Amino acid sequence: MTRCRTLIQIQMALLAAVLTAGTACARADSASLALKGNDHGTPACAACHGAQGEGRAVSGFPRLAGLNAGYLQTQLAAFAGGQRVSAMMTPIARTMTQTEWQEMARYYAWLPNLAGASKSTSTLAKTAPPDTDSAGAKLALQGRWSHALPACVQCHGSMGVGVGSVFPALAGQSAVYLQNQLQAWQQGTRAAGPLGLMKVIADKLSAEDIQYVAAYFAALPVSLHPKAEP
Repeated sequence: MTRCRTLIQIQMALLAAVLTAGTACARADSASLALKGNDHGTPACAACHGAQGEGRAVSGFPRLAGLNAGYLQTQLAAFAGGQRVSAMMTPIARTMTQTEWQEMARYYAWLPNLAGASKSTSTLAKTAPPDTDSAGAKLALQGRWSHALPACVQCHGSMGVGVGSVFPALAGQSAVYLQNQLQAWQQGTRAAGPLGLMKVIADKLSAEDIQYVAAYFAALPVSLHPKAEP
């Protein structure tokens, strides 16, 4: 009995080693695509989204690190299928295979949620939370029920941490990017999402509302802990 148990333990250890090696190889391939691109026309994701997926706030390129893998994969499919319009991302998504969409989504979901490569953990830890009495905070936390406008956190989670694969994390995302997306929903260049919610919501926002709520979520801290193994 003891000998059988030992053999089983050895077999389990070997299986775990094989699976770990497979995961490491898959991540290496994904990292190569993210950092170098591929041989059939996909440029390196890092060129716009940063070496650690931290995004480029000034240019409006979003943070990808730590976002839900299902959400990221869905967005790549939307770019490729024309449901989400982008002069840059549509042709890029179309150069990638569906397997590569999945690999990229899992790779970036696994990366730590860094709010910016230049910000240290200590700096982020000392950052004061945004004013909860500001116009942006009121829209995010309370909505504007006189106009049937729900609070953003009702779908995107407390502190904008995101909920599942449908409602992405907003906390720490670039204000420029957030503004651009709300305007895209207003203009009909981005699919409205589940039940057409985002088009309806965006249409109820003024230019000032968009600026305020984007600034609020951009100022929120994000988790610095890496995701679990995909």
